[in-house]
Amino acid sequence: MSMEQDLRDCQRLMRGGSKSFFAASRVLPADIRQHAMALYAFCRIADDAVDLVAAKASDQQTGQRLQRQALESLYQRLDQIYDDCPFDHPADRAFARLVQRVALPKSLPLLLLEGFAWDAQARRYPSIVALEAYAVRVAGSVGVMMAYIMGLRHPLVLARACEMGMAMQLTNIARDVGEDARAGRLYLPADWMEQAGLDPQAWLSAPCFHPELARVIKRLLAHADTLYRQSESATPYLPWRCRPAILAASRVYAEIGRALESASFDAVNRRAVVGATRKWQLIALSLLRSATPAKPAALSAAGELSSLAEAIRPVIESLIRSGHADWQLTRPQGTSGLARLASVFERLEALDREQRALQHPGFDRESGRLISG
Repeated sequence: MSMEQDLRDCQRLMRGGSKSFFAASRVLPADIRQHAMALYAFCRIADDAVDLVAAKASDQQTGQRLQRQALESLYQRLDQIYDDCPFDHPADRAFARLVQRVALPKSLPLLLLEGFAWDAQARRYPSIVALEAYAVRVAGSVGVMMAYIMGLRHPLVLARACEMGMAMQLTNIARDVGEDARAGRLYLPADWMEQAGLDPQAWLSAPCFHPELARVIKRLLAHADTLYRQSESATPYLPWRCRPAILAASRVYAEIGRALESASFDAVNRRAVVGATRKWQLIALSLLRSATPAKPAALSAAGELSSLAEAIRPVIESLIRSGHADWQLTRPQGTSGLARLASVFERLEALDREQRALQHPGFDRESGRLISG
């Protein structure tokens, strides 16, 4: 199977699995976008391999056994990918190419699979610290892998990428409270629920929305917003071509929290969504913001590690010990203001064509005109 066909299959997975991530990826440079599609596709098929077998099982015990088997298979597939003899699947082949080209540390996808194993164990989280440990595995690891794709190796920049992934995962948890509860899953910190006057197990037995739950969801989103802000402090250290997409992904996901807020934090009876028009607005604004260089925040050396969240610090320290992170910071190459503006307008025009093509099947991207039937 050709690399181009594998990437098309990966793109279909991304388009169908995450509309927010797919929309933001449209403004990534082509080479980075191909790697991002490969990463997303592997994460998607791995997640589905664990979740879907449980959903089809006749009982909980059978579901857990099938999930363990699925995880064993995923570990074998990952070994094959790192041996450069991937399983015959488009996502595996594309991810194997990515691993070879960017020297992706195996510890990162292993961390992701550990998070899926926690899901298979139906873990509960007694505190926000425990929930952050889960978020680091299932999403922070993906943020760090995206940083590697963009050529970033500084430990504190990698930590900020981890925080962005964690923020997105906490947003997802807040949005999916009702859906998860109906499937017998609960991710909200137990101590936060108890402080709000809720008994976690009793609530899970009869999930419903009320003001006490709203306070917990609001608190979780506030925590996610803090992580979004911290992660964006590393934006000036990203390659300029990648900044719009990363900013857009952050803003689009954070907007889910605003949608929840406008619905009084009711994540039980409805699912918060960000409309297509608003997504494109946020992406366009991210492009425009990226045209103005921001002054990079100072990044100090090893002493900063002690200030990282408890869940993040071991991941970054492990990358340093293995030689996969480097304190030498390479600042992104400068680009003239005129060149930046020209690039922004070019991408805005491409975005407009893309949006119109999605809305009108008869629209031709090349000519910018509707094709008559």
